[in-house]
Amino acid sequence: MSDPYKVLNISPNASDDDVKHAYRELARKYHPDNYLNNPLADLAQEKMKEINEAYDQIQKQRKSGSAYQSAQSASGGYHYGYSTSGSDPLMDRIRMAINRGDITQAERLLGEVPAHNAQWHFLMGIVCSRRGWMDDARRYLKTACDMDPTNEEYRSALNMFAANQSYRPV
Repeated sequence: MSDPYKVLNISPNASDDDVKHAYRELARKYHPDNYLNNPLADLAQEKMKEINEAYDQIQKQRKSGSAYQSAQSASGGYHYGYSTSGSDPLMDRIRMAINRGDITQAERLLGEVPAHNAQWHFLMGIVCSRRGWMDDARRYLKTACDMDPTNEEYRSALNMFAANQSYRPV
């Protein structure tokens, strides 16, 4: 990957809020759901992957206190929403399965999670949404928000789901 700051079109001196804002704007613009049944879908997915990798790399650098590092140290993860660095590796695998469109794998992995926390309910809501089970999806997303009311990712997903039943975060 090239310079992650160039990918997000920001300065290396940008504040954390500016980084997050730039990431969210680009994520909204290039999210694959905006390109369903569109010949540009593959390009949008590649751009989204690049944006996610850049954001993850910047977050890792800032958490470790290091300056810009070369692409060799860039994250290979593909996450929509907030970076999952430092979180449960199983949950990261579930997010990656969802991003790949492997809903069966994501659902199987969710079945392996022993404790159903807010993130589990959020991800199960996304799986249900992708399966077309909208009532279940809404119920899981609402439970995630009830369990963690300050989580912007969960709240945003529930709000967007309510406004547009075809919304697919993660």
